[in-house]
Amino acid sequence: MTEETPGFDEKPDVPSGATPDDAEPQAASEEGAAPAGDASENAGLVAQLDQVRTALNERTADLQRLQAEYQNYRRRVERDRVAVKEVAVANLLSELLPVLDDIGRARDHGELVGGFKSVAESLEAVIAKMGLQQFGKEGEPFDPTIHEALMHSYAPDVTETTCVAILQPGYRIGERTIRPARVAVAEPQPGAQTVKPAEDAAEAPDASGAEDNAGTKESGGPDEG
Repeated sequence: MTEETPGFDEKPDVPSGATPDDAEPQAASEEGAAPAGDASENAGLVAQLDQVRTALNERTADLQRLQAEYQNYRRRVERDRVAVKEVAVANLLSELLPVLDDIGRARDHGELVGGFKSVAESLEAVIAKMGLQQFGKEGEPFDPTIHEALMHSYAPDVTETTCVAILQPGYRIGERTIRPARVAVAEPQPGAQTVKPAEDAAEAPDASGAEDNAGTKESGGPDEG
């Protein structure tokens, strides 16, 4: 039986025809291949991350555009709803204007009494709550945008075209005019400003003549002779 010689270690397996020194470069090459594979894998992940970021930015822009379009749509719908409501209210109140005119004439003639007065006041309160406003007063300047002149005359006591009588009051809702005020207007008297200077000029010679006569009397030359 053969005994193992102490002090000798077993040598690693080495391919046939290769020396032990050839094993060390091979191990080093295997260790260097691993970092190269990690770098290529990281580059792939970075490329995928860039693609995800680009897609996210595109989706965010689409969402913001849709949100802006929705807000514009809501504002447009609200504006149209308000406009339709104003037109409907204006049409309804336009049909009630003859009734309001009758109430106004009855009030002017003292006939608005009893139950008729209560009904009329209730109706006026309701239409006032709906936004109907009455306008048109005597003595205010004539404005063709809100007044309709049915009668015309001249007056010496006005300096501009003035509403001297309100034949039918006007009505408006907000800035919308339902009916212009129908009025009688008066303009300044033609030639009123040119007559006065002529009268002053006629009075001027009389005054100067009186002064001359007074001066002659004071001098006393001819009379004393």
